[in-house]
Amino acid sequence: MAEEDMIMARQGELRRLHVIEKVLEGMVKQVEAAEILSLSGRQIRRIVKRIRSEGSRGIIHRSRGRPSNRRISDKMKERVINLYRRQYKDFGPTLASEKLLERNGIRVNDETLRMWLIGTGDWRKSRRRRRHRQWRERKQHEGEMVQMDGSHHDWFEGRGPWCVLMGIIDDATGRVFGGFYDYEGTIPAMDSFKRYIQKYGLPLSVYLDRYKTYKSTAKPTIEEELNDVEPLSDFERALRELGVEVVHANSPQAKGRIERLFGTFQDRLVKEMRLRGIRTIEEANAFLEEYLPIYNRRFSVSPIEGGDLHRLLGRGLALDAILCIKTERTLRNDFTVAHNRKLYQVEDKVNTSRVMVQDRIDGSIHITHKNRALRFREITERPPREKKPLTLTKRSKPYTPPPSHPWRRFKFGKHRYERGRPIESQP
Repeated sequence: MAEEDMIMARQGELRRLHVIEKVLEGMVKQVEAAEILSLSGRQIRRIVKRIRSEGSRGIIHRSRGRPSNRRISDKMKERVINLYRRQYKDFGPTLASEKLLERNGIRVNDETLRMWLIGTGDWRKSRRRRRHRQWRERKQHEGEMVQMDGSHHDWFEGRGPWCVLMGIIDDATGRVFGGFYDYEGTIPAMDSFKRYIQKYGLPLSVYLDRYKTYKSTAKPTIEEELNDVEPLSDFERALRELGVEVVHANSPQAKGRIERLFGTFQDRLVKEMRLRGIRTIEEANAFLEEYLPIYNRRFSVSPIEGGDLHRLLGRGLALDAILCIKTERTLRNDFTVAHNRKLYQVEDKVNTSRVMVQDRIDGSIHITHKNRALRFREITERPPREKKPLTLTKRSKPYTPPPSHPWRRFKFGKHRYERGRPIESQP
């Protein structure tokens, strides 16, 4: 029996039993045992009394093997598992426990739910072997750096079109801002950044990847090579005009905060929109206005240093004239400009051969010269071309050379040939 008790006891209980046995043998006083075991004298006296009456088994806690008083009933456990299978089949245990409390009024700890689902086979443990990378500390101030990127995903799970979530996350606090768009391009990136700075202000720097929207792929011109200047994308040019530093990452792992955010949203946000039955980009953007403040209150952190480094937009700043696609075009002699397969008539007189065409976020077109807006109109109907009258030309007969023509008569060795046949022999 003593050996069985020793096997069932834990290591901490075996240590406690060893000290109590020394007390029973008179080698250690109860006061000393209390100091060694960090217990009160009253507790030591209880343990000594129990071991004297029950033997070594008395060191084991009386609650060992008994069901907890806080144990959830089997009926509730079965109900939770059935709800999970019906409504939250592919939800993780953490998100499922949140939704059970929010939508069904059932409070279940996420680890408890995880153990239940593993036991029933509805959830499996997964371990990922990750490549070791150097950890980068967060920026110390809010607005010191934001990370920006787009995530292509089936956000509506087939209920609507594929789209892109343009996300912006503050590096110091983890505060998230974003919106859904049809594609990841210059105009969506500019629109997303414009809405961000109108709400929070201009950050000091933006951390981007090397996608063609954010990093120009054009070869430098001879002038740029001589001036040691790299070609800029429209988005880079706009940020430079706004005084925002652009930092390009060499790998997706370098901007891990925004990448992990997209991984979280592709799990949580997709399921939230599934529960709401969201099908369109308009509905999704309206839902984000409600969802992101709740998400930020829960998951954002306080910066290491106080103070917000976002800069307010200056008065009179023509933001729409900066956050746009600028293309230089030729002004023809008739004061027309061709752009995107359309023809525009410039109505202002200007002494130049080149003008700047702006494609703005709202879809409008503006033509400028040296930051001066020019009046213009689109030419929708071009004048018909004059048709030249057809002139009939008399077809001449083919020229036939005479028999004395060199083409017909020529010398070849001792014979003269006419059309390849000898006509007489040479002496």
